[in-house]
Amino acid sequence: MREKQPVIETCKQLLDKFHAAPRETKVEKLVFSGVGNRDVYNITAPFRYDGEEVIVGRVEERNSEFSQVFFFTCTNQVWKPRVHTHTYNLQDPCITFIKGELIFGGVEIITSADNPDKIVSWVTQFYRGLHIDSLCHFSSGPGTMKDIRLIELQSGQIGIFTRPQGDRGGRGQIGFTIIPSLEELNEQTFLDAEILQDQFVPEEWGGASEAHLLKNGHVGVLGHIACFDSERNKHYYSMVFSINPETCEKTPMKIIAVRDDFPRGPGKRPDLEDVIFSGGLIRLGNGRAILSVGVSDAEAYRIEIPDPFIEYE
Repeated sequence: MREKQPVIETCKQLLDKFHAAPRETKVEKLVFSGVGNRDVYNITAPFRYDGEEVIVGRVEERNSEFSQVFFFTCTNQVWKPRVHTHTYNLQDPCITFIKGELIFGGVEIITSADNPDKIVSWVTQFYRGLHIDSLCHFSSGPGTMKDIRLIELQSGQIGIFTRPQGDRGGRGQIGFTIIPSLEELNEQTFLDAEILQDQFVPEEWGGASEAHLLKNGHVGVLGHIACFDSERNKHYYSMVFSINPETCEKTPMKIIAVRDDFPRGPGKRPDLEDVIFSGGLIRLGNGRAILSVGVSDAEAYRIEIPDPFIEYE
């Protein structure tokens, strides 16, 4: 008897399910100052440090891909660069905490030796430390791999989500592996991660943005699923799924937010108009959650939604 092939749902199918289940939301645009006339987008979820709320964001000229990453704090509902804090020449920051240490990552752009304006590759860089002001570089991802995310598992081991492309991953798949400790983290670790099967059709892609340890020891994954349309415009949607780290058994993906959830506004380019990039999620404990996103590669928003991870616990 022929084994039944799993059904991989496309962006369109997931969108149909999303639109069929309306939910109550509350949207807030984040206001920034102190960065000149630059855009701030692709922000992390806020975290508490030294008695104040901190977020990390990508800061960039509208017509450039060369960005910096700033740590921001909030005063009177305006986010400003944290005083005396290092900035990094990176894109798309991410943060997590592992055994009490802040783990910070971002994507470094590699340019051509002959043309400093030409981007030829990129590398995810990771820093660690007990204090924002004394983070030390400790690991680099392989060339052209974005969306690498780390999480401390219930066992104390470290779960790693990767995003291979090309021969192994096509336009972008999600990989997963486990290592005993951060000291075991190296480039080969990222390359050896097993690709999670049956998540994306070949024409589409996705990646992990943040991992959450759930009450049952499973991991809730916040990320994106994306596709092109016939005119090569990009469409990015926020999605979640969960995975049992011991067996790699996972739930189907579901979309939790789309560009139309937010007001119309500027975009970096016309082909990025329908793009939101999941940055992080705070579970409120009352059945609700706050999702932080970059919108159209030009703005930063928060949206309150039903907690998407409850059903996985």
